[in-house]
Amino acid sequence: MSKRNARHWSLLDLVSAAFFAFVFVFFVLVFTPFGDSLAASGRQALARSTSADPRQRERLLALTDAGNQPPIDACPAEAVDHMPCEDPRRNSQLSREMNFYRERHCPPLEESTVCLIPPPVGYQIPVSWPESLHKIWHSNMPHDKIAERKGHQGWMKKEGPYFIFPGGGTMFPDGAVQYIEKLGLYIPISGGVLRTALDMGCGVASFGGYMLKEDILTLSFAPRDSHKAQIQFALERGIPAFVAMLGTRRLPFPAYSFDLVHCSRCLIPFTAYNGTYFIEVDRLLRPGGYLVISGPPVQWPKQDKEWADLQALARALCYELIVVDGNTVIWKKPSGDSCPSNQNEFGLELCNEYDNPSDGWYFTLKKCISKLPSLYGEIAVGFIPNWPDRPKNPPARVTLMKNGIDLFEADTRRWARRVAFYKKFLKIKLGTSAVRNVMDMNAFFGGFAASLLSDPVWVMNVVPTHKPSTLDVIYDRGLIGIYHDWCEAFSTYPRTYDLIHVTSIESLLRDSSSGTSRCHLLDLMIEMDRILRPDGTVLVRDSSEVIDKVACIARAIKWKVTLHDPEPQSTGREKILVATKQFWKLLPASH
Repeated sequence: MSKRNARHWSLLDLVSAAFFAFVFVFFVLVFTPFGDSLAASGRQALARSTSADPRQRERLLALTDAGNQPPIDACPAEAVDHMPCEDPRRNSQLSREMNFYRERHCPPLEESTVCLIPPPVGYQIPVSWPESLHKIWHSNMPHDKIAERKGHQGWMKKEGPYFIFPGGGTMFPDGAVQYIEKLGLYIPISGGVLRTALDMGCGVASFGGYMLKEDILTLSFAPRDSHKAQIQFALERGIPAFVAMLGTRRLPFPAYSFDLVHCSRCLIPFTAYNGTYFIEVDRLLRPGGYLVISGPPVQWPKQDKEWADLQALARALCYELIVVDGNTVIWKKPSGDSCPSNQNEFGLELCNEYDNPSDGWYFTLKKCISKLPSLYGEIAVGFIPNWPDRPKNPPARVTLMKNGIDLFEADTRRWARRVAFYKKFLKIKLGTSAVRNVMDMNAFFGGFAASLLSDPVWVMNVVPTHKPSTLDVIYDRGLIGIYHDWCEAFSTYPRTYDLIHVTSIESLLRDSSSGTSRCHLLDLMIEMDRILRPDGTVLVRDSSEVIDKVACIARAIKWKVTLHDPEPQSTGREKILVATKQFWKLLPASH
């Protein structure tokens, strides 16, 4: 072989080797967790910028504890959509099994953010309800990918300074109204029989938005998607929603909460893991409730086996098939406890006597069927009062508490009196177009929310996980809510609530048995600031000593504060703090 040929083949070898090396590196980066890890490490600048320097954090906490006003800086512009517990930089390095990496994973307290999340450039006060159902400011969340990819299906489109929402979806491109009318041919959409609904994998939540016209209150959820921001769009529109993933854990709700569970191309593999995800839906669905699945695998091309398995699983749980209409199936859950166990092809069994089906906070999914409570007949769809009568009388499950009926009735009277006082004397903007998305951080029986039913608002009722589990009573009243531990960040985007209400704020931080603090008031209020919209309102009721601490931190985080005495009928030494989040903007970096 000549030297020329030798050099020729050596050059080809080098080119070939370089090509195959490039292909290998591309494969590793795109298709393996190692690539996610590299990508995450390459974005550590933002992670560092939104995490506390432990020494600086300790200094701020010490200043706060000494009664001084701590200097709280703004986070960098890159943190505009920061969600501490749904951070793709952190979560991308976790296991893919059952989508574990897409669930909540919060940083340790010492790494908590101690800066204020800025609004995006060009942010404006959101379009008010009900106009927001149809359009929002593009500048408030300039994420164009859904409009580009789903515009032909009627999800959303950009028009001038707005995103426009025609009301469509992948399985209802002609609009949610027409789709809901079609469902109404088979299930009682109108008439108040159905009130609470869960929309899984909701897109921009048009289904939930248009169900409100039927007085059906739909809570929508989807996982965080850094490119699409589905839940962010839903909340900006004024539709109840939060970020979640049905992965390895139960969803944060009590058992038998929803009259209707809806999945429109949610792509949840209901029959996987021996039917674990279908069993979770069964836990959440009220006896006599309805399950609607539109899209794969229902009569879907090349998914015959998956469709057959789904039907078999529904039969195993004794669900009544209402209809199969094209790619939509509707089932009705049995109203009674008559489905025989151990007599199905999936080998499903009832959970043991120690299982509490209402455990829903960081609780691993179970592969057993939750037993119906003894009073299932009183909470079943068709037996529980129709809307709007549900919130008026004590629900059946309140009787499981000691003196439950007396507590419920006293709480209802108390909140009717308090809300009337708030509106008349504190000039809270409740009942106006300025307030749509409301959160009650310590909801108990949902009395605050029940007193707002005549207002154009929806309320996220939060029941703290270390307090009595009363969320089932809230759902039995026809209201919605979630379990949460306020020592962690909430599963929502920044700037999503107009009004945040909290009674006994310090109790959210303390261990109920020992009385010691589990986390710090400063961290909690920075989190409240994260989820509160500019010009939004915070109302806090607590002892005068606690209110003084809250006021000091409130001023440090740029809130305008006023203090008030409570209503005349109030007992004890309570004070009320009303604060407004100032509409500040991040100053351009100097060069």
